[in-house]
Amino acid sequence: MFTLTPTAAEQILRAAAAQHDGTAALPCLRVAAKIEDGEIVYGMGFDEERENDTVIEACGVTLLIAPRSQELLMDTTLDFVELKPGEFQFIFLNPNEAPPSACAKRSSGCGSCGGNSSGGCT
Repeated sequence: MFTLTPTAAEQILRAAAAQHDGTAALPCLRVAAKIEDGEIVYGMGFDEERENDTVIEACGVTLLIAPRSQELLMDTTLDFVELKPGEFQFIFLNPNEAPPSACAKRSSGCGSCGGNSSGGCT
């Protein structure tokens, strides 16, 4: 199962609220993964639910995962961490791959302020 840390959820909810016009529900976050040049490449962005998506409610965030990404995202955790002083990024922690991949280096992110992580929610 895909999990989300409370810190990542907080940043996603902040970004969603910033884009939200107040007339509808907060947007869902689509999380995706694919193999490119032998590595898992991750992506995420706000989207609408599609047929056959897996929908996960985690820490107040609605996550969407397309069938083709489900296996690659199994047991993965999305976190938001300080990589260097003052540099915060989303990272995907996948026990089936090493080292963790920084979202901002490989895909579009959805937040830019920081915090410390602890635990995860599903």
